[in-house]
Amino acid sequence: MADPTLNGAPEAADPVGPQERLRAVAEELVCGSKPDPVRVRTLLSWFGAERRGYGVVQRIRSALHEVGLKTEPDFESVYIDSYVVFKAVEAPRTGEEDQRVEGPTQQVSRLAHEGQLAYHPAYDDPTYRLSKLPAANQGVVSVSPDASLQEAITVMLSHDFSQLPVMTTEREVKGALTWQSIGTRLALGRPNGPVRDFMDPAYEISSSESLFAAIPIIALHQYVLVRSPDRRVVGIVTASDLSLQFQQLAEPFLLIGEIENHLRRILSLRLSPTDLVELLGAGQGKRPAVQVSDLTFGDYVRLFSDRGIWEKLGLRLDRRVFVEHLEKIRDIRNDVMHFDPDGIPESSMLVLRRFASFLRRLQMTAAG
Repeated sequence: MADPTLNGAPEAADPVGPQERLRAVAEELVCGSKPDPVRVRTLLSWFGAERRGYGVVQRIRSALHEVGLKTEPDFESVYIDSYVVFKAVEAPRTGEEDQRVEGPTQQVSRLAHEGQLAYHPAYDDPTYRLSKLPAANQGVVSVSPDASLQEAITVMLSHDFSQLPVMTTEREVKGALTWQSIGTRLALGRPNGPVRDFMDPAYEISSSESLFAAIPIIALHQYVLVRSPDRRVVGIVTASDLSLQFQQLAEPFLLIGEIENHLRRILSLRLSPTDLVELLGAGQGKRPAVQVSDLTFGDYVRLFSDRGIWEKLGLRLDRRVFVEHLEKIRDIRNDVMHFDPDGIPESSMLVLRRFASFLRRLQMTAAG
């Protein structure tokens, strides 16, 4: 079962069907074969997904549980382009006759069908861990302690690095070069020599640590080396990586907030609290009296969908097209509020940016 994912590109939904794929994997294990590892991204594509949203994760867990499989490492805990291996879940022991007839995977599958095997997620950790960051999984460029300073400076300049690990093997870190460590020693009259004479202690953290545990280290030293569970140095996270990550995490929330503020402004200019009471059923036992600031996004869609309200708002736009965009924004908003660890697709970000820009222009035109 080779993995066809190339360059991190999302794949089309699997025509074979995810359950059939997983059953085939389970049969391979029963027959003593070793299924090929697959990327997490590939596993998601079997279910027609690109990201590990809450609903997708639950579907995959249920499907794995159905056939008595798990992944190692857990598919939710690692970087989206990391490889995982399928393993059979160890089943509880039954009678000797069952043990002779059934293999472990078949037994787990039968018990699951019979409701005798409780479903426990293999991974239930909401913490945003370093292992999910791209920079924490992309390896490191390093130099040996005996390399010349000129070689190290050339590597740093050619890669636009501010830090360079000094290592003898992928697990053995001797220190780190930075422009500060080099400049300090040259300023103190240290003659040109090997890298070991210009390096400082290296700062490391486990890939299983929370992203927020790494922030103080990175803030103080501008970087941190990341070690995987097998003690290999698998990445380096820098201050610029953190800035990019927080931009990716924060931008959807900020854009959605801006869009909602624009919508509230449009409504508040034309609708009174009395209008809202009549339109949304407030004060009739359904909900308390509302202000525009109390509206949900579903309320926005309802109001802009109403022909009478649309005419009252005086927007010289096509109502159907406008509401279609609102529906898209609402779907994206739901994904964002579920805090998908892989973020939202770039296509969704583009929808948010464009609609926010459209509403800005609309407001500027109205103000002018």
